[in-house]
Amino acid sequence: MFFTYLRRELRRRRKAALVVASGLALGIALVIIVSSVSAGMSKAQDKVLESLYGLGTDMTVTKAAAAQGSGGTGRPRFEFDAQDDDDATQSTDRVMVQGFQTLAARTVDKVGEQDGVADAVGGLSLTVMKVDGQFQRGEFKQDESSGQSQGGPGGGQAGGGGPQGRVEGGGASFDVNSFTVYGTDVTQQDLGPLTSSKITKGRTFKATETDAKVAVVDSAYAKEKELAVDKTVTVSGTAYKIVGVSTADSGDAAANVYIPLKQAQTVAGSKNKVTTVYVRAADSQQIDTVKAAIQKNVSGTTVTTSADLADTVSGSLSTASDLASSVGKWLSIAVLVAAFLVAGLLTSSAVSRRVREFGTLKALGWKSGRVTRQVIGEALVNGLMGGVLGIAAGIAGAYAVTAVSPTLTAQLGSTGGAGGGMGGGPMGGGGPGRQTASKTLDIALTAPVSLTTILVAVALAVAGGLIAGAFGGWRASRLRPADALRRVA
Repeated sequence: MFFTYLRRELRRRRKAALVVASGLALGIALVIIVSSVSAGMSKAQDKVLESLYGLGTDMTVTKAAAAQGSGGTGRPRFEFDAQDDDDATQSTDRVMVQGFQTLAARTVDKVGEQDGVADAVGGLSLTVMKVDGQFQRGEFKQDESSGQSQGGPGGGQAGGGGPQGRVEGGGASFDVNSFTVYGTDVTQQDLGPLTSSKITKGRTFKATETDAKVAVVDSAYAKEKELAVDKTVTVSGTAYKIVGVSTADSGDAAANVYIPLKQAQTVAGSKNKVTTVYVRAADSQQIDTVKAAIQKNVSGTTVTTSADLADTVSGSLSTASDLASSVGKWLSIAVLVAAFLVAGLLTSSAVSRRVREFGTLKALGWKSGRVTRQVIGEALVNGLMGGVLGIAAGIAGAYAVTAVSPTLTAQLGSTGGAGGGMGGGPMGGGGPGRQTASKTLDIALTAPVSLTTILVAVALAVAGGLIAGAFGGWRASRLRPADALRRVA
């Protein structure tokens, strides 16, 4: 009887049911779209961070910034030998530790011994600047008019000396080539910036190549310099055989060239030194605790977590993320609350128009509870219908966002200090205490719809139906058979 009456009443009041269901569908669809876009932005931010420090890294440890005026390495110097041959090419290069700040290699072991640290690996970030070109000697040309006015012997001008003239031509033409090198621990390749790239040609390092003259180059740099597997790349006069070409998962690579850590320490003159310690926490929920332990027990270091680095992300990605998490969230809540209220009021209004019907049913022996359950059942079905429509509309909206894939720009500024940022400065440079250069990435936005989001939508649909049913049931429970008789009269 309950379901038969329910089916007939819903069929008889199709328009009213559709209005209630549509209102709930709008709110539910908006919740799904906002949640999906927020998830997509969170995923995009993860890609930005992973492009710097690689997969699995929860925090990095770098040397604490030196106090201003406490000295430092200063600017790089380039020296050229004097040569008699005007056409001789002058060439020199410098390998500089990024940030000019290093940690002792034993710091890696000390960090790894801290409570809550699952793994720790060191890396050395370098910048190689190569300057080559040639000087051209100028040509002296004598002033002819000056020579004629001198006359014969003794006829020179007062205070005259040698011939007068000018130097023409000459100068210098030099080309500056700068690229980044990252020294990676080949025995632990599952942590650090190289994990943010995939080997697309050749192979990665072997665990036995701890001090081998081999290299992996970024695909963009390889294309620019026409490098390939089995060719060589030169770093400070040392040739490294290219064994693999890597491609960054998103944006720019952490470095142009990757070589074994020991080789990087050798070419930089930084034996047993690292610029960055990459740390993986045993429990992602205890990152702050691990950070505090490292700061307390490993002096002279700066610990940067992924959350710290995320605060430096700016650009359209950050702006859109803020809008989705604040404006979008509150807008969806407001629309959802409005939809619930409208559904409740419409259901209550519908009950008011059915006074004669419910009064007659009560006169025939229906209990108030039975009438209330009938109203709640109708409202619940309306809510489920709204949920189905809302889920369909929300998935369609999320799919449209993914199909369009609008491009957002993420600019990652430095957190300052010596290493500068999560990656220890792979893309930066500068002197002590200076900030590393910012890094800009273009990220395509997607809107993935998770099963959790769908379940939340179903729960909202049921809640909307129950709320509407509560309004209508309360109104129906107050009806009396006498009301129906007065309507008939």
